[in-house]
Amino acid sequence: MKKIGFIGAGNMATAIIKGLIAQYQTADFINVFDVSEEKKEQMKELGAAVCGSNAEVTAQSDIIVLAVKPQNYAEVIESLKDAATEEKTFVSIAAGISIAYVQKALGKACPVVRVMPNTPLLLKKGASALCPSDNITEENKEIIYRMFAGSGVCEYITEDHMNEIIAVNGSSPAYIYLFAKAMADYAAEQGIDYDKAMNLICATLEGSAAMLRESGDSADVLIQKVSSKGGTTIAALDKLREHGFTEAIHDAMEACTKRAEELGR
Repeated sequence: MKKIGFIGAGNMATAIIKGLIAQYQTADFINVFDVSEEKKEQMKELGAAVCGSNAEVTAQSDIIVLAVKPQNYAEVIESLKDAATEEKTFVSIAAGISIAYVQKALGKACPVVRVMPNTPLLLKKGASALCPSDNITEENKEIIYRMFAGSGVCEYITEDHMNEIIAVNGSSPAYIYLFAKAMADYAAEQGIDYDKAMNLICATLEGSAAMLRESGDSADVLIQKVSSKGGTTIAALDKLREHGFTEAIHDAMEACTKRAEELGR
């Protein structure tokens, strides 16, 4: 089995590692390094091998996941590039970090897979967009796909859309949480128990997602099916449109993309 290394053991890396362990029923192929002693202990408890440095993880792994923040990339890659070879494949999960940047920083044409996951990965309900470089082997491409598919849904997209996709699946859970909170806050204002309302809202979100995926109807048709002429839903939709709901979502996603481009390398 290929050795998979993780540089950084934060929430996202931990979710991916737990997903791998669940798939393969072992952690003996996983190497990890993190500067936090607490996270190192957590990795040991999961059964992963804790290495002493970024370079050691790289030297001992076939596939290396760079699970660090964009602002730390230059420092991290500098610390491991001497241990990197063109036979090793790197996975980048940071917003705005391009395949070309990783290869240039390494000083080697290593295969790179750029991934935009999201936090529901923590519950095995993630949505991840993947973009592999052309020089990756089919075996490693499949291993990395399964790494994320084991914790949710995956889609391949081209790299020219990797900044835009952040607004679609990377940052979007926060918009949905805000929408749910606004609904629950309204319920509480009307004297309805907040937790009970949130339970109903969460079930409604799950059911609505299932309808979008499984009913065979488009979003527009589903909206029409809930909306009776002169009814309560139309009254709500009219007010959302009056406040520019669709335009606000569009502008929010555009701002997300712009920020990704500003952070990009």
